[in-house]
Amino acid sequence: MRLKDKVAIVTGSARGLGKAYALALSREGAKVVIADVLDTQDAKAAIEEGGGEALALHVDVSNGESTKEMARQTIERFGRIDVLINNAALFANLPKRPFYEIPDQEWDNVMLVNLKGTFLCCKAVYPQMKKQGKGKIINISSGMFFKGAPLMTHYTTSKGGVVGMTRAMAREVGGDGINVNAIAPGLTASEALQDNPHFTKEMAQATINSRCFKRAEEPEDLIGAVVFLASEESNFMTGQTIVVDGGAYFH
Repeated sequence: MRLKDKVAIVTGSARGLGKAYALALSREGAKVVIADVLDTQDAKAAIEEGGGEALALHVDVSNGESTKEMARQTIERFGRIDVLINNAALFANLPKRPFYEIPDQEWDNVMLVNLKGTFLCCKAVYPQMKKQGKGKIINISSGMFFKGAPLMTHYTTSKGGVVGMTRAMAREVGGDGINVNAIAPGLTASEALQDNPHFTKEMAQATINSRCFKRAEEPEDLIGAVVFLASEESNFMTGQTIVVDGGAYFH
């Protein structure tokens, strides 16, 4: 097992991609913290049914006190924090529309969760990772940033900010032995996306047509990159963003 006895926090992991990441880390031996504003019990049960160990927490990543409490309870339960996956984000329920029609409050909410939430979670785990002299932070960006995707300008902008934060933070914490990298998934057939009335079959097919591999992206397609960045195999890699989208965008 590549993550035996490691402790990993995965935000936004009650369902969808976050749940897939959490299950994958557990299969590799990690003790996993399921952190979400949604009900986390199903994800926790799935890990425990597979023989893993999980802590389920209600966490609002946009609230600094909530993220600090997440770190505190993780340390209280497991004694350390080895991996943070910043997956929580607003996306699936956002309608596509021109930037000039995006309500101000919707813009603010996307930035609050997608960008500030990532920042706050990193702040929350940093003292413990620094104390340990090591840690892995994995930020989830999006291939939409590399495309410059229109009609979701707030989401695309927030995910570009995640790439910038990853690069700047990697410079700051390298001396503490902490790796900071990002993954940029393509449009993925996750639970949340399938429930979203704003995304049509035509949109999904257009995405498939843009790829080198002409098929839908599944949550399992991202697991290899996630486990790699969480493991010792990526110890000399930081500040990077890995695009995992079947070859739609190169960077």
